[in-house]
Amino acid sequence: MAKGRNLIVLVATYNLSRIGGTESWCYTIAKELKIRGYDVEYFTISRGITSKKLEEIGINFMSKKKYDLILANHTNVIDRLLNKGVIIQTMHGIFSSLEFPNKYADLFVSISREIQDFNKTKGRDSVFIPNGIDLQRFHNNRPLNEKLTRILSLSHSERANEKLKTACDMLNIELLTINKFKTPIWDIENYINKVDLVIGLGRSAYDAMACGRPIIVYDERDYMNSNADGYINFENIDLSFRFNCSGRGLKKKFTVDDLVEEFLLYNTKTGKDMRSFAENNLDIKKIVDSYLDLYEREKEKHRSVARFLRNSFAKGKARLMLAKYAFSSYLYNKIYTK
Repeated sequence: MAKGRNLIVLVATYNLSRIGGTESWCYTIAKELKIRGYDVEYFTISRGITSKKLEEIGINFMSKKKYDLILANHTNVIDRLLNKGVIIQTMHGIFSSLEFPNKYADLFVSISREIQDFNKTKGRDSVFIPNGIDLQRFHNNRPLNEKLTRILSLSHSERANEKLKTACDMLNIELLTINKFKTPIWDIENYINKVDLVIGLGRSAYDAMACGRPIIVYDERDYMNSNADGYINFENIDLSFRFNCSGRGLKKKFTVDDLVEEFLLYNTKTGKDMRSFAENNLDIKKIVDSYLDLYEREKEKHRSVARFLRNSFAKGKARLMLAKYAFSSYLYNKIYTK
């Protein structure tokens, strides 16, 4: 964990104009650093909803020439921050070119094992540190119904939501849908806590876990095949988590009848299990500790190199002085002892 003087930290990402997984990552990690008393600023190419939320808690746009630590997300952002501090690039996906490693970053972090494996095939090693969730903000403030009565879909796909609506109607379940691109909602935890089960991918699933909600990992997005891991429990959560709860773990294809079968797996105990998983794996306090430890190891490596160079220089200087003395002695003997 970082020691010594107060760290100056920059949290940087391509877009903070909207609400999304990476945007929420930035807000959550910046807020935790701020709570710890660090001097935190943000940088983005596109300001908006999330950058305003950062400014509301006293985290302002980049104003300094140098930072101790830069937590950056996208390769084109890093190009604008060269020589400003130690850069840790966090990679959140495998599809967008923005997520590709930038050779100028000092260290690399992957938020899932899948991303870590993908980058290793490209010759780039990275450290696995998962998404971090604010467990004080995202928590269970309403008990689950014993019988599944209300579902929240955070799907981006109308096709998926149509299937979900048909399946819900068959079981007389109420369906609430929120598409962040059409209806961006900041306090999504309030909606999560109104339902018994949440459907979504990635950070949407993690937010629901933290609120003690059972989840179904499912969507049908245009940029990838229709994949799903289904109803998550302790039997499949490790595999789903390895792939960032993207549906690429089990790669199921769901029909309406399949979704009905998934709904029938609902159990209130699963909600408690999900909260426990979030506490053990997604707590933002632990995640920030991991980043600060990584930073400290990098700084120690730099200090070791500096010590080596200083010692090498000192030894070289001593050898040079001895050589000069030996040469002077040789000349003296040559001239005056004939």
